[in-house]
Amino acid sequence: MAVTFSIIVVTLNSGTKLNQTLDSILAQSYTQYEILVKDGGSTDGSIHGSESLPPMRADARIRLIEKADRGIYDAMNQAAQYVTGDLVLYLNCGDILCDEKVLERTAAFVQQTADLETAGAVHSDCVFYGDTYGSRNKVKITAPGHIDGFVCYRNIPCHQSCFYTAALIREKPYDLRYRIRADYDHFLWCFYRRKARMYYLGFAVSDYEGGGFSERKENRKRDREEHRRITQTYIPGPELFRYRLIMALSLAGLRSRLAQSSLFAGIYHRLKSAVYGRRG
Repeated sequence: MAVTFSIIVVTLNSGTKLNQTLDSILAQSYTQYEILVKDGGSTDGSIHGSESLPPMRADARIRLIEKADRGIYDAMNQAAQYVTGDLVLYLNCGDILCDEKVLERTAAFVQQTADLETAGAVHSDCVFYGDTYGSRNKVKITAPGHIDGFVCYRNIPCHQSCFYTAALIREKPYDLRYRIRADYDHFLWCFYRRKARMYYLGFAVSDYEGGGFSERKENRKRDREEHRRITQTYIPGPELFRYRLIMALSLAGLRSRLAQSSLFAGIYHRLKSAVYGRRG
């Protein structure tokens, strides 16, 4: 049975970025997917067109959901109620799939995994994740080949490169108490509470635009506070203490600045790839 995808694209006054994202999906060689565009009330013409902007791409696989929301995570929750696919991917406006074979390769990997483990049936509790290209710094962000507690504490894969089985999305909506890290909270819930199976795809899934709400300088304090609250929720105390100590001793703050630097990001991520045992 063919693997099906539901790709959720949340938009609000996204200008030309909406069609850029949609074009990268519509160009896929694998066609068993639906696109759910969740618009929170755009007024710039990006949905229905204007003098300066063409309307949103028209295709039978695109479903438009127009409804007011309380922000990106609320919009993602609303869209999730309409998914019909086996696997769900959230691809933000401005982000694109890396090439036209991403869904084809993912479907083949998922089917092979299902054939080996469950005679063709996809588990309801899986996360399939890949690498990410960072458009902002022009680097490949290599995902870890194995997810463990320290990875969950330190740096999970980008959510734009994670395919979740639909059951995981339906069972736990994004927690709207978190304005920046609700996707992080969900990932840790999948790992610690749901004991979801985590599979590394071995290739890049998305090209991440960067520079969004979570990366703004004025939101860094809130980001750190949400990280603290979420890790305390899921990670046992002794384990959490050990991870914090490791991060302090390994100069995590300096490494984070290097990873975000336009000058040093490429070198940093290549070294990171080497540590993971793969070439960037």
